[in-house]
Amino acid sequence: MTIQQWENDLLQWIPSTNIKINETLKKYTMTKLGGKADILVLPNTEEQAAAVVKYAYENNVPLLMLGNGSNMVVRDGGVRGIVLHFALLDEIRIEGNTVYAQSGALIKEVSKQVAAKSLTGFEFACGIPGSIGGAMAMNAGAYGGEVKDIVTSCRVLTPEGKILELNNEQLELSYRKSIIAKKGYLVLSATFQLAQGDQQQIDEKIADLTFQRESKQPLEYPSAGSVFKRPPGYFAGKLIQDSELQGKGVGGAEVSTKHAGFIVNKNNATAKDYIDTIQMVQRVVKEKFDIDLEMEVKIVGED
Repeated sequence: MTIQQWENDLLQWIPSTNIKINETLKKYTMTKLGGKADILVLPNTEEQAAAVVKYAYENNVPLLMLGNGSNMVVRDGGVRGIVLHFALLDEIRIEGNTVYAQSGALIKEVSKQVAAKSLTGFEFACGIPGSIGGAMAMNAGAYGGEVKDIVTSCRVLTPEGKILELNNEQLELSYRKSIIAKKGYLVLSATFQLAQGDQQQIDEKIADLTFQRESKQPLEYPSAGSVFKRPPGYFAGKLIQDSELQGKGVGGAEVSTKHAGFIVNKNNATAKDYIDTIQMVQRVVKEKFDIDLEMEVKIVGED
């Protein structure tokens, strides 16, 4: 099947304005890296999303979920097949202490809206630079909180295009892991249970966490966020710092001088520069401390 055939078939469910051919993915990723997608699809509804997933499955078309592109590196050769982007599935609804958010809703926006309603429990996520879908898939966490503490249920698409509703226990959430990632599910939406809190305390906590993040993280450059998982008994950033790797890198990519756990696109890096820098860090830390740094970011696409 050709790209043209895929496009013609997808027009059964997706408006033509929501289908983009040979679309450069740099503008959809936080690293500002990556080649082109054969075809990028932005569904307006959960039903449209399910139709695309089912179509890809039944016709053996490669399918990639892009999300907010905050925890992903797209290789320079781009992505073959269909890339799904849920940016238009971004509804946020708050009813009492219950919060419903679709996959494409930005975590920062959900945090902002729940704080405005004096709801507490979501403050830890105020600076996480991703979408609800990505947060669910990796059980995102920061500053002592994580998604598993507040989520009650999640609607997902199976690789076959079937919609499932999973409760907290069924999600199998642990450190940067979930049944979602394990089974290749795609998140449609999630429901969270929060509590009424003191507005001043909520605002102060968010202000404090925002200050911590902005003062310690290299937000002035494109990056994939924290690159490595925390090794048991250690901190990845400290190991990298003690390996004297800050300021070093390949091409336009560099280990941040502000936070060693980040690799930044400092000077028009290519995806190869970025990936080579990741591998350089892994190699040096292994040589120096005999510790294997496992990536938190996902690398996709072709060289």
